[in-house]
Amino acid sequence: MSQKHHIDFGQIFSLALKDAFVKLDPRVQWKNPVMFVTYIGALLTTYYALRHWGTSLFGFEIQISVWLWFTVLFANFAEAISEGRGKAQANALKKTRSQTIARKWVGHGEQKVSASELQVGDRVVCEGGDVIPADGEVIEGIATVDESAVTGESAPVIRESGGDRSAVTGGTRVISDRIVIQVTAGIGHSFLDRMIGLVEGAKRQKTPNEIALSLLLSALTLIFLAVIVSLKFFSDFSMLAAGQDLSHMVSVPVFIALLVCLIPTTIGGLLSAIGISGMDRLIQRNVIAMSGRAIEAAGDIDLLLLDKTGTITLGNRMATEFYPAPGCPIEQLAKMSQLASLSDETPEGRTIVILAKEKFNLRASEFLPEKVQFIPFSAQTQMSGIDIRTSEAVEKIRKGSLKAIEKFVQEQNGLMPREVISTAEEISKKGGTPLVVAQGKEVLGIIQLKDVVKGGIRERFHELRSIGIRTIMITGDNELTAAAIAAEAGVDDFMAQATPEEKLKRIRQEQAHGHLVAMTGDGTNDAPALAQADVGVAMNTGTQAAREAGNMVDLDSNPTKLIEIIEIGKQLLMTRGALTTFSVANDVAKYFAILPALFGTLYGTTTEGPLNVLNIMKLSSPQNAILSAVIFNAMIMVLLIPLALRGVKYKPALPWVILRNNVFRYGVGGLMAPFLGMKVIDLILSGLKVNG
Repeated sequence: MSQKHHIDFGQIFSLALKDAFVKLDPRVQWKNPVMFVTYIGALLTTYYALRHWGTSLFGFEIQISVWLWFTVLFANFAEAISEGRGKAQANALKKTRSQTIARKWVGHGEQKVSASELQVGDRVVCEGGDVIPADGEVIEGIATVDESAVTGESAPVIRESGGDRSAVTGGTRVISDRIVIQVTAGIGHSFLDRMIGLVEGAKRQKTPNEIALSLLLSALTLIFLAVIVSLKFFSDFSMLAAGQDLSHMVSVPVFIALLVCLIPTTIGGLLSAIGISGMDRLIQRNVIAMSGRAIEAAGDIDLLLLDKTGTITLGNRMATEFYPAPGCPIEQLAKMSQLASLSDETPEGRTIVILAKEKFNLRASEFLPEKVQFIPFSAQTQMSGIDIRTSEAVEKIRKGSLKAIEKFVQEQNGLMPREVISTAEEISKKGGTPLVVAQGKEVLGIIQLKDVVKGGIRERFHELRSIGIRTIMITGDNELTAAAIAAEAGVDDFMAQATPEEKLKRIRQEQAHGHLVAMTGDGTNDAPALAQADVGVAMNTGTQAAREAGNMVDLDSNPTKLIEIIEIGKQLLMTRGALTTFSVANDVAKYFAILPALFGTLYGTTTEGPLNVLNIMKLSSPQNAILSAVIFNAMIMVLLIPLALRGVKYKPALPWVILRNNVFRYGVGGLMAPFLGMKVIDLILSGLKVNG
């Protein structure tokens, strides 16, 4: 989608800045318990600062108040800027929706109505230049359709009735020909409407993991709130027992500062942004996730079911080699193969003509029309060919399956050589398809067709295996062919001659053994399996049933993108875990700044008390120590916003290796960063002579 619309990042930034203030509405803040506590704390410190207007406490307390407000605003800004890209995408999508006039088919004629009046089941006619008024299925005709408004791809696509490429999307445009569409979604419930709602984030519901983490953060916040409240009573008792007056430091604003610094504000403020950005990263790759739960599930996937055709292989079988029969020159086989394929309009037939041209520089011979008769390929005969009339007889050249050519040769009073049969069996065992070529009763040899495995796919499967993900290839081929392609591609297992029922059964079996399963599909027969899979990625070119059954839709209809989706899911989980670890580790370090500042002189006979041993940071003054902690707490959130939006860098590795690396990087780093950061801030405050 990033291909089709220019996004003004300056505008996104300015709108996010505005939304950060709009989100100060208490009705918005209370939805995030951690930040709501910070929000209430900011209000209270502002109140106490204003009460002390004109006193020595005002300057110190108003600084605490300002930085607490910054903390809330920075959290709002993180969420707003993560939503900003989605809103920009949604606005661009809204422009593709216009008040389209539909040509509704009524009785035996057409009636022009507004697209908003169409209902499920209505039939509409679209010809070249017409905008498709609603989501639907092509029930009659074939046409080229410009889907750039949705997919960003400028190349038109074919949509036709009766196949797995029959679904059309409202807002796209017919370029040529005529189709009749049956509406499958009402206004407000179309695919485009759902896309707009999802990318805006309006319908983004919290995932189970996000809810669980939010509850944990809320529980920690309540615990620290109870600790701070009890700490106030402890400090009052201790001051009385020690005969000391620390009221200038042990105050409500300072306790609020301590509370905000100890609760997990960093991850609390960035949690929503992480989830929204995960969905946005999918959108940038032209994948629409129907829920955040699907993205999380993608991160936990440990089993992939992949269609062979178009995913593991290029999709169209290609002619790769000529195998001549004993006594037949290979050039003669290539020439006759090319002649027999001139009328074959299948992709395989065209590759035979090209292979003969590339290998032997053969060009199609010229014949007078009355001298030749082309025999096109058909599913019934399993053959194609050409009849050439000469002065003596009619020369018949045929190319087709082994059985079809064997029958043809026998009709010409010939026999199929054993060597040719043996070669055909060997080709089949290696995953290829043998086509036999005959000239009259003489068998010339075999053309090998092969569904070529995509370059680099074996390495991708090796990466997946290294992180604990198994791959299963699904194909309609026979066992021998499937086994050969599976071995070449490097998948862990395969299902040959797979039916929709067998796919569904296999997914249920794997799930019963505790596996999380992902698969792709585009046909109506894939819908049950897509619905059952934990992550079902439907192709946008597929049927409406498939798109409704899956929990993700790939607008580019690229089945191999499932691997990228899994990586994005894992990156989302890693980012959330890393920032949670960093946030909690931060809080530990802040103890050593604020607690010594509050109670370093308590029970002391001089200026230093027993608790001053915790003052390992040696900050310049108690006031500067507290301000350093509050400022660092706010600024670290700003510094982590890019990481939350971009996600931590993902490298394929085993889960325990990723956990170890993240604990070291973000755990140890989270402990060390506050010590360094607060010391630098303290030096700056001292240099500026803030608070004396």
